[in-house]
Amino acid sequence: MLSSDAIAQNLSTVRGVIARQGVDPDRVLVVAASKGRSAEECGAALAAGITVLGENRVQEAISKMGLVEGARWHLIGHLQTNKVGALKDRFEMIQSVDSIRVAEALAAYGGAPPPVLLEVNAGSEPNKTGLAPAAAEAAGRRIAELLDLRGLMTVAPQGPAAAAAFQVLAGLRASLQQRLGIALPELSMGMSDDYGLAVAAGATMIRLGRALFGPAAPNPAKPLPSRAQ
Repeated sequence: MLSSDAIAQNLSTVRGVIARQGVDPDRVLVVAASKGRSAEECGAALAAGITVLGENRVQEAISKMGLVEGARWHLIGHLQTNKVGALKDRFEMIQSVDSIRVAEALAAYGGAPPPVLLEVNAGSEPNKTGLAPAAAEAAGRRIAELLDLRGLMTVAPQGPAAAAAFQVLAGLRASLQQRLGIALPELSMGMSDDYGLAVAAGATMIRLGRALFGPAAPNPAKPLPSRAQ
């Protein structure tokens, strides 16, 4: 486990990379992707200057919330409709709304749902969640009627194709703002391996795990993930 000082140094490195893209680091929200990280690691990230923790799984997030004081929480992983009830008043933003069905479930639960991002499969990868870019306008129009839609999110392909995916998402955001007649200020894109490219393409949020926390300790009971955040 890295100390808060070590995480703060990693955060400083991240901010330097952002600045080298000609972007003010204060204009890019660094979301600490805390999947698989302990409550102690999450607390160290907050002590290092991180303000938002992003969790992939609802139940894992809830298990940490009472142990990590002062955090703002975003859901950045796939949301199943049967988990919607557990979200109430817990998350500041849902970044991964990937269907009208999920949006309808959020809207139907009652109260004031948190703001959302529309997840787009900008790299058109068959193994990933997210709407196809061609389906984003129709879905976005309906979701904006139901919820406070703030922008778009994507998980880019690995390697050289990442830059093209970021450009697709940025272009789609510009198109949707015009066609839907609403402001979509947020672009959540970029992870530990490609956040510099994402920032250069216009990211306003980046989701970083390894770049902040260091490599996760391997769990011998589980296969290694195909991609670290």
